[in-house]
Amino acid sequence: MQSFNPSDISVSKLHGLMLGVIGPRPIAFASTIDENGKPNLAPFSFFNMFSANPPILIFSPARSGIDNSTKHTYQNVKVHKEVVINIVDFAMVQQTSLASTAYPKGVNEFEKAGFTMLPSEKVKPFRVKESPAQFECVVKEVVELGTEGGAGNLVICEVVKVHVRANLLDENLHVDQEKIDLVGRMGGAYYCRANGNALFQVVKPISKSGIGVDKIPEDIKNSSILSGNDLGQLGNVEELPNETDVNEYRLTELSQCFVDNEDDPNTLEAVLHNKAKELITGGKIDEAWMTLLSFNN
Repeated sequence: MQSFNPSDISVSKLHGLMLGVIGPRPIAFASTIDENGKPNLAPFSFFNMFSANPPILIFSPARSGIDNSTKHTYQNVKVHKEVVINIVDFAMVQQTSLASTAYPKGVNEFEKAGFTMLPSEKVKPFRVKESPAQFECVVKEVVELGTEGGAGNLVICEVVKVHVRANLLDENLHVDQEKIDLVGRMGGAYYCRANGNALFQVVKPISKSGIGVDKIPEDIKNSSILSGNDLGQLGNVEELPNETDVNEYRLTELSQCFVDNEDDPNTLEAVLHNKAKELITGGKIDEAWMTLLSFNN
C-alpha cells in the first residue's frame, strides 16, 4: 500500500486519486433557474440519496480547483431554492457531458446539449424530458465545506415529486435494472454502464442471520481456490447441511470424484473445492456446502 496525508499532496492530485478509487458514482443532472428565471443544467457526480423518509438527495457543486470560482448551479440554489435532479442513462450520457461545459452565465445548456425542457409540476426549474427519472426538489440547506478551491457545497434537497418512465416499472414499483441502463462516473474520462454482464445480484442478509465466515471450517476458509466472495456466500447460510444429506450427495453426485482420486487426498480436495466454486458461481450454495463437507466426511 502507498499511504498519503491529504495535506502532503496537491489538491488536484488528491482530487484525481479520490475520483479514481471512489466509484462508480451516480450522476445528478441538476436543473436550476437563476435570479432572472433563466434555466441552467449541469451534471455532478458528487451525488447520492441519503434518506427515504423524508426523501433526501444531496449533491455537491464544488469550487473550482483552478480559480476558486463557484458553479452557476450553486449560485442559483442560493437565490432560488428549487432544483430538479434528472437521472442519466446510457442513451443521454454524451449530451450530459456536453452540458458540463463552462458556458457563460445565462446560456441555456438544454439547448446547447440538445435536451428538451419539460415543465415541472411543483417547482420552477425544468425537467429533462429524455431522462428516465426526474426528482423535483426543494433545497432545504446548502452546507459550505470550505472557501478554498476544491471545497464542496452540499446541496441538501427534499424530493416533492417523482417521475419515472412507466416502462421501467412493474406493478410493485420495482425498477427493471436492465431497462434503465444507468451510467456512473469513474476516474478521469471514464464512465461505467450498469447493464448486461456488469449487473449481478448479492443476497442481502437482512431477513436472516448467516453463520459468518468465522464459523466456516479452517480447511475451507484457508482454501487457495475459494475467494473472499465465495466465503462470504458460504457464510450467508443460516445452518450447515446435516451429515446424512452430505453423505447422500457424496454417493449420488460426487462418487466419480472420489473414485478417480481415492489415492490422492490433496488432488481430491482441490477437485472438490473447484467444483464447489462452480456451484457457488451458479448460486447453488447448499450443493457447494455439501461438496466441501463431503471431503471431511
